[in-house]
Amino acid sequence: MIRPRGISCRAGLSRVASLRVTSLIERFALAPASAEPLAALRIGLATVLLVQAALVAPALFELYGPAGILQGPLREAFAEIDLPGIGWLAERLGPLGIGETSLLECTGVVYVLSLASLLCGLRTRTSALIAWITHRMLMVTADATVYGADLFANIFLFYLIWIPSGAALSVDRWLRGPSRAAAEPTPAARLGLRVVQLHLCIAYLASGLEKASGSSWWNGEAIWRSVMLPEYRQLDFSWLAWHPWLAQVAGWAVLGVEIGYAFLIWPRLTRRAVIVATALLHLGIAAFMGLGVFGAIMPVFTLAAFGVPADARAPSPSRTALLA
Repeated sequence: MIRPRGISCRAGLSRVASLRVTSLIERFALAPASAEPLAALRIGLATVLLVQAALVAPALFELYGPAGILQGPLREAFAEIDLPGIGWLAERLGPLGIGETSLLECTGVVYVLSLASLLCGLRTRTSALIAWITHRMLMVTADATVYGADLFANIFLFYLIWIPSGAALSVDRWLRGPSRAAAEPTPAARLGLRVVQLHLCIAYLASGLEKASGSSWWNGEAIWRSVMLPEYRQLDFSWLAWHPWLAQVAGWAVLGVEIGYAFLIWPRLTRRAVIVATALLHLGIAAFMGLGVFGAIMPVFTLAAFGVPADARAPSPSRTALLA
């Protein structure tokens, strides 16, 4: 049977378009990339969490212990994460003579050691797995103290289990020998980087759209509450009552940064401005609301994902001569 020429032509064009789309997706998701952005993510996240651990250590038993601020059934009643915590594990290990206090100390030590190993890039994936498990256990145990920074940290620790963040700037890479000290670009590094980038874009866009759906971020009320509520108040901003337009403009700026992030972070022309704006937003949160860990960890994610070059760079002539 002879096909009409028009149908055959349309089928050919459709096939070409399909191949182009497939090619674009492959280039976006799998084009070989440097692992340095993922290494920066690993180093930055581990550093922030180690600083957080140092700050929390003096109050470890008050926050997580059986005789702490929230105890036993009361702590479980407030819990929203229905996963095993240190108390649950202590019940199972009780017959072996292991108490909850000893288990808490052991968990804390293992958590810090795994973060230190992750920072150095020693047994990177195993360190990330241990850090993720112990971090999750601590989150479940003190669920009432968990907020956005902890949730983001746990998610990105999970990503570090799978992405090749130890392929650059790590002890693992160094142990492979001086000749392989520089990581070669790989499709796995590109795919891991895209997952991180898309997660950040979706998170900021969802947060911005949720804020924009109400009136409090448009009229400045949310800014007023953020800086005046007793649990967040760091400085006296009562003078904003005489200059409400400042709170209103600040609310618009937050909406602009969060909603615009997903669209303006990709073009090179606007990328640096978005990185700076995002960093200033979170530094403001740290300074004016006292959420230091959140104020530090989010700029680390953005800077690592979008600020560190990932494209394969051509070797310099001198290096090429040395490798020849």
